[in-house]
Amino acid sequence: MFLTKKIIGGILDVVGNIDPGQFTPSNPPPVRRPLVQGQAQPNESEEERQFRKVFQQLAGDDMEVSSTELMNILNKILTKHHDLKTNGFSIESCRSMVAVMDSDSSGKLGFQEFKYLWNNIKKWQGIYKQYDADRSGTIGADELPAAFRAAGFPLNDQIFQMIIRRYSDESGNMDFDSYIGCLVRLDAMCRAFKTLDKDNSGSVKINVKEWLQLTMYS
Repeated sequence: MFLTKKIIGGILDVVGNIDPGQFTPSNPPPVRRPLVQGQAQPNESEEERQFRKVFQQLAGDDMEVSSTELMNILNKILTKHHDLKTNGFSIESCRSMVAVMDSDSSGKLGFQEFKYLWNNIKKWQGIYKQYDADRSGTIGADELPAAFRAAGFPLNDQIFQMIIRRYSDESGNMDFDSYIGCLVRLDAMCRAFKTLDKDNSGSVKINVKEWLQLTMYS
């Protein structure tokens, strides 16, 4: 029971104290169909079994988290963090996050997909607070490169300028929901590229169908 309360508390009150140097984009979760999402899996730790119970409460009877459910969960978390400047997660932002995390194309997040997303959000929230040096609640354009490197994405200046134009405000400041939405998409695109780059050459060749699948459902 104590462990269950601890995990629920983590979902409702994300905490920092994270060493950002240890985080790099990891492999996506294994695909699991909705039918087995609620069942405990062999060799699960006690913490994972308790997390699964919490997931059942969040996901409801279908054992998957929809875009609307994800939006409600994330915005409920934000009410606990007044030091994070944000307008809240929009339904469009959450649709995008679900799409790039939806490894089995169900249109929702199953247990493994949600767990992977949740763990990343916890990591990135800690990094966001660490690199908000002036405690403004946002990360400025000059703070962003280090924040992205700490999250595992050392990008060149050209990519950063594109990201700032797309995800920051007119002053170049990025709020929390934009930061998370950007990193979720960036992580997914890196994983997709790694999957397509079968010979590790650093380049890929895709046809128009693959290109549309990759870009339109994200």
